[in-house]
Amino acid sequence: MLLIFAMITVVECSSQKDAFFYDREKMVELQLKNRGINNESVLAAFRQVPRHEFVLPDYLKYAYTDNPLPINEGQTISQPYIVAFMTQVLDLRKSDRVLEIGTGSGYQAAILSQLCDSVFTIELFESLNTSATAIFRKLNYNNIYTKVGDGYLGWPEKAPFDAIIVTCSPSHVPEVLTTQLAEGGKMVIPVGGGGIQELVLLQKKNGKIRKKDILPVRFVPMLNDSGKKY
Repeated sequence: MLLIFAMITVVECSSQKDAFFYDREKMVELQLKNRGINNESVLAAFRQVPRHEFVLPDYLKYAYTDNPLPINEGQTISQPYIVAFMTQVLDLRKSDRVLEIGTGSGYQAAILSQLCDSVFTIELFESLNTSATAIFRKLNYNNIYTKVGDGYLGWPEKAPFDAIIVTCSPSHVPEVLTTQLAEGGKMVIPVGGGGIQELVLLQKKNGKIRKKDILPVRFVPMLNDSGKKY
């Protein structure tokens, strides 16, 4: 009887794993841990959040590959490593309130939601906001708050934020975003107008912003509601 019970338990546990469970495990081991992502809470979030829910159907088989993938409106879902790297440098606490500029697919916000108190995410394109919000509801990510708007302006009504993450690239750091950063808070943002930008980490200490260049990256440009680049 004990043997039969044990066999049933194994089958039931296996059935609870979705079809991409082992793809996520492989992603975490090879793409993240092997490249220096060592924050256990961040790794746990990547094991938990189903990236395949955030990609277009035509790219489902590439959901856990080491690549960015196209989504609607000419935007992309970022490479898992870049999402993890940007998340790790923020060093989030469970009590933190985070502002994200550029909801896109919603994957970055979903990862953040596992690590902090609340995520406020702004998307310029209404269609992307609608699809991401639907996924958040489907997956019961109830601490993510969405808004359609110009991310350059931030979300002043909800400021200050303990962390700000920007997933599109302006030519410069928007001063309005630094004013919405809480004392001691961190912001990570790709900056530059060319094909390659610099990922920049900023921290507010004693009311002053300290800036550090950390990684060359490639992101879509930050746009205003007229489609013009910042």
